Amino acid sequence: MATPISSIRNLGPASEAAFARAGINSAEELRAIGADEAYRRLLASGTRPHFIGYYVLVMALQGRPWNDCKGAEKAALRARFDAIRAERADDGLARLEAALDMLGLPAARGQSGRS
Repeated sequence: MATPISSIRNLGPASEAAFARAGINSAEELRAIGADEAYRRLLASGTRPHFIGYYVLVMALQGRPWNDCKGAEKAALRARFDAIRAERADDGLARLEAALDMLGLPAARGQSGRS
């Protein structure tokens, strides 16, 4: 039987619902894919990016209190969070440009690397 995500320290019913929307339905699955991939899936499912939510997830999967993240560790997590957000932004821009191409519309001049 699958263990509920809300059984993980720091993650409650709201987190469980967000992960379910992202297709992650158990604590075992969440632990298996890890914080970074889980956060990517949350963003892909429409969750708005929020640094505190990301590092709470990282701390939760380590079994640590959410506010245990400080100093250099927090700075390193911020860099990882920013990289995950950038992946999503790049993906969104690529999809927008592909849709514009399908419609035969050029991208606005100076708005992208397209010519």
